[in-house]
Amino acid sequence: MNQYYLGKSFASGWGFSLYLYSTYALIVENQANTLFSSFDSEEITFFADLILPIPVPKLFTYRVPRGMADDIKIGARVIVPFGKKNGRVLTAIVAKLHNTPPATYQARYINELLDEIPLTTSYQLELFGWISEYYMCCIGEVMNVALPSGLKISSQSKVQFNPDFDYPELLTEFEEVLLTELKKHSALSYEELERLMGEGSNAAAIIKSLIGKKAIIVFEEVREKYVPKMVRKVRLNRNYEEREQLLVLLQRLEKLPKQQEVVMRYLSHVPLQRTPSLNQKGLDKTILNQDDELSQSSLSTLIKNQVFETFEIIQPRFSDNDAGLPQVEIKLTDAQRSASSQIMAQFESQNIVLLHGITGSGKTEVYIDLIQQALNSGSQVLYLLPEIALTTQIVVRLQRVFGDTMGIYHSKFSDNERVEVWKGVVSGQYQFVVGVRSAVFLPFDNLGLIIVDEEHETSYKQHDPAPRYHARDVAIMLAHWQQAKVLLGSATPALETYYQAKQGRYGLVELFQRFGEATLPNITLVNVQQEKKQKTMKNEFSSALLGALEANMERKEQSILFQNRRGYSPYMQCEDCDWTAECPNCAVSLTYHQRDAELRCHYCGHKESVPRLCPTCGSTKVKTIGFGTEKLEDQLQIFFPQSRVLRMDLDTTRAKNAYQQIIQEFEGGQVDILVGTQMITKGLDFDNVSLVGIFDADRLIHFPDFRATERAFQMITQVSGRAGRRAGRQGTVLIQTSNPQQPVLQKVIDNNYKGLYEEELKERQDFNYPPFSRLIKLTIRHTDRAISHQAAQRLAAELTDALGSSRVLGPEEPLVERIRNQFLFDILIKIEREKVNIKAVKTFIQDRINDILTDKGLRQVSIVADVDCL
Repeated sequence: MNQYYLGKSFASGWGFSLYLYSTYALIVENQANTLFSSFDSEEITFFADLILPIPVPKLFTYRVPRGMADDIKIGARVIVPFGKKNGRVLTAIVAKLHNTPPATYQARYINELLDEIPLTTSYQLELFGWISEYYMCCIGEVMNVALPSGLKISSQSKVQFNPDFDYPELLTEFEEVLLTELKKHSALSYEELERLMGEGSNAAAIIKSLIGKKAIIVFEEVREKYVPKMVRKVRLNRNYEEREQLLVLLQRLEKLPKQQEVVMRYLSHVPLQRTPSLNQKGLDKTILNQDDELSQSSLSTLIKNQVFETFEIIQPRFSDNDAGLPQVEIKLTDAQRSASSQIMAQFESQNIVLLHGITGSGKTEVYIDLIQQALNSGSQVLYLLPEIALTTQIVVRLQRVFGDTMGIYHSKFSDNERVEVWKGVVSGQYQFVVGVRSAVFLPFDNLGLIIVDEEHETSYKQHDPAPRYHARDVAIMLAHWQQAKVLLGSATPALETYYQAKQGRYGLVELFQRFGEATLPNITLVNVQQEKKQKTMKNEFSSALLGALEANMERKEQSILFQNRRGYSPYMQCEDCDWTAECPNCAVSLTYHQRDAELRCHYCGHKESVPRLCPTCGSTKVKTIGFGTEKLEDQLQIFFPQSRVLRMDLDTTRAKNAYQQIIQEFEGGQVDILVGTQMITKGLDFDNVSLVGIFDADRLIHFPDFRATERAFQMITQVSGRAGRRAGRQGTVLIQTSNPQQPVLQKVIDNNYKGLYEEELKERQDFNYPPFSRLIKLTIRHTDRAISHQAAQRLAAELTDALGSSRVLGPEEPLVERIRNQFLFDILIKIEREKVNIKAVKTFIQDRINDILTDKGLRQVSIVADVDCL
């Protein structure tokens, strides 16, 4: 733990490749001399330009202490003061070293160097710079998202008694008692001090008073968050490693049978006579410390008498990930082997290849074959997945092939676990990492292959906070810098990706044969309007779906039900006066969650209890409207009381191992029906699932977005693909809809992706949407609607004057026009992909945004730029 006293005791896009490769070529070539340049090792370096994890547009220059000048390197982490003189400290990354002082301010000193070997690579620094420019955000925001929290120093304000305080007559009686207590401690945090004062005390006012009287010192305690996992072990003293001395010891302990038993237990695990060197590795202390107190006492005595000695070692948190998993060898079918060979052949001339393989075709086996080839060549491999739920099942399959040489990286892991993977990549322990979108920021320096599975998935796009990057497109740039290959895989590729492949800019390999001779499921449309007229609907379930579920359970086969809305009901309403429960902070209704008996806002997190009476008219007729996954789960238990039902959505998967537990129970046959949101639509592979039911398909199709038809096709096709993945049994998919004549549903039945592509492409060309343009969405926010509207109108007018009305749409209120008490207006900018300097356009947009934000009356406005918005 390091302490710095800052008070008185302070000690001192999809197919972006063509555009990116050309537009940013100069940036990459010049960065060695500008933002991220290296320096002459013989030159004495006194200044460093640092990336700070804060939303400021420029780097900050700090002075390098002379004692640090020989050790500091680009990419290393340092601790620096930031803000007011006695303010906070931050973890920063060294971006450039030089001997030119800043012209406009006095450079402050770097406090401490954290890394002798930099934990960020030159490739990462280039990537940070590109992301900040392309996605119109600050490089500090990129750093803040890229680095796991465990690599960023935490700072906590603490209080200690000022030994130079000589004016006790200034203190109140309570302050005097408090200082007396404070003298007993070296330092206390604000929270600890508040607890010491007791409830009801005005802690902030008392602390402020004591600071003013100079009775206490406030300082920042700085500590690194990452803590390695330590394991306490014991080993036999070297004096007893020889056979003769060991026999003497055992004879001496004959009258102390418990101590002798502990020694014998150790020898049973550590065979000294066969392998004496094993003694130095020792044995986990818990193995010898059995439950009975006598064993514990005997071991303590043996340690005290120097028969045993204790020591600690650092143990990786992932050391047992593959324990008990038999190693397997992947054997490809003829179709898979052909696909793998075609991909390798395409890589000879293309840097990016799209693998278009239908659901259940065995794309994962093809990926594994390519990963093995890349690793055998000595290269690193990154395998991206869109959902943590998907990593849970695939990781087990991969570990059976690659064992503990594979790292896993996603947000459900603790800070310490993510730091260990990060450091494992730096040290070379992990040549292969599987993870979600944040894994693109890992410190690779020798990538040979990046696989982006389910590349069409919206989960790859980060929405909040900045940077609002798309992991697929960032992976393409990362691969470009490291001269690696990129494989994009999907059964339903993003239209933009498929367009690039058809234009010849990407390679294209197709795999249209299901693994193991399994067949695509039989898809049936169920007309819920007709069933309602015939009164055969039971709540949200059609008679066809209920009958299929019952028949499936009789066959002891499993079912999946998909409803892309969590909670019990979307809203509550009064039958008498039409009152609807709404969020006080956002312009949305509150979702009813029956399990916790509360109403929740899924935008800001607001919660409130369920009203017994209508708060407007006092009526008791307050009912739930609509349905979510929780309601379906509840109804299934009523219809099929003997069934085992499990739900997988955001509410049931908050715990670290929740995904794994749900999937293991379902895969193990302990569950009959799995109900879930989009988490269950992609990549999961269950042999015993023969029925899939889809609710509310109409809402997916009619969502107000130009991509709605494409997204509906993708989501319905993906979840349908979970059925009938075992050879010799065709699955069944039932889609409940009010309008079976909708064209997109017929394309789902026919598995006609190409037909969808052709129709959508023509429509997008007519209206200048991607892939024929790039989209930039500007969202203007303010707590006063009039001010937000004023700023949005002014910005839109300035942009329209320069870019033209055909390129600038809005301002318009979004579907949800108020979130967290801020009123929103959107401006959508469409820029053609050809003959337009997109970099100059972004610079112009940013200048206009800065004009708005520097206007005295509009300074409190927030403007968010979302490049390639989804």
